[in-house]
Amino acid sequence: MLGKLYLIPTTLGDTEPLEVMPLSIKKVVEQIDYYIVENEKSARRFIKKIAPKKQQPTLTIKLLDKYAIEEETQKYLDVCEQGFNVGLLSEAGVPAVADPGASIVKLAHEKNIKVVPLVGPSSILLAMMASGMNGQNFAFNGYLPIERAERRRAIKELEKISGDKNQSQIFIETPYRNEKMFTELKTVLSPHTNLCIASDITLQTEFIKTMTVKDWKHYKPDLHKKPAIFIIQK
Repeated sequence: MLGKLYLIPTTLGDTEPLEVMPLSIKKVVEQIDYYIVENEKSARRFIKKIAPKKQQPTLTIKLLDKYAIEEETQKYLDVCEQGFNVGLLSEAGVPAVADPGASIVKLAHEKNIKVVPLVGPSSILLAMMASGMNGQNFAFNGYLPIERAERRRAIKELEKISGDKNQSQIFIETPYRNEKMFTELKTVLSPHTNLCIASDITLQTEFIKTMTVKDWKHYKPDLHKKPAIFIIQK
């Protein structure tokens, strides 16, 4: 009998796991000894926090980061063929969404291994829920271009799509570039376009606010090095 691939969410920051996710996550972590993770240190810390009695030396952990070799990652689910379950852990939030874990999920389907997604915090979905924007029609665009002219073109294009399709446009930025992104959005977007900024979601320092670009010009949130989600709707 084949093992299963469990998609295990993690916290979005230094929050007690069971404050933001169901007890079922703890039960699954307690039962699994094989993990695929983006960062071993943070993965072990999460596992220890949610399942403190679990013996860390018994864990087999495979890395899925930017240095992972595809020929090796193609073997990561071989233990499922021996009947063992595998846990896929994101660095933060849910696996396989804005996360390299999607390649492992694809591999599981190719090998006819059952994929089991578990409930947990997703910064993208939580921000969309709290934005007050169109939750019936939205798109996640990942990171926008770094080069200034290209980024400005991308922002204007997303604004146009939002207006033409009545579609909320979601994107993210590397935390240390949040301030630059905020400045660009105030400069490039139309004054009456709605902008939601959500940072440190589920943490004590959580900030979520939606206003028009015109109103944002009189408000300066603290976004420095904080994980943030940006949403626009014209």
